[in-house]
Amino acid sequence: MQLNHYLNFQGTTEAAFNFYKSVFGGEFSYLTRYGELPQEDGVTFSEQEKNYILHISLPINDFTVLMASDVNDQFCAPNSIFSQGTNHYISINLEPHEEKEARRLYAELSVNGQIEMPLDNTFWGALYGAFTDQFGIKWMINCQLSEA
Repeated sequence: MQLNHYLNFQGTTEAAFNFYKSVFGGEFSYLTRYGELPQEDGVTFSEQEKNYILHISLPINDFTVLMASDVNDQFCAPNSIFSQGTNHYISINLEPHEEKEARRLYAELSVNGQIEMPLDNTFWGALYGAFTDQFGIKWMINCQLSEA
């Protein structure tokens, strides 16, 4: 089984995923927009919404794909309103195997974000830091340091 992360944004998926692509590298394995959907009765999109992302996938390693979409009220369950930052208790935890990579990921992903815990050595023997990125996604970097 593979466990992937599916994120929701409100019109900023493309910007977020171009940012994540600049950090993780790789290419989008799938990208479709709302404007590409077949016409359905009662479903209309503004010109801006037609350009929003319906689904995007970015493989970040051999085992993990980061996926997302822009939320659209026409496809949400009743009373389920998108509110950025309501994922207070959910974070994406990255566990790089090398300190240099941990420092790079922390520095690049936290640009214009909010630092919750600076990247530093911990009592459990890891280099750890936490932050919310500029798109409202919470991340943790946890790099287990090898004993000298």
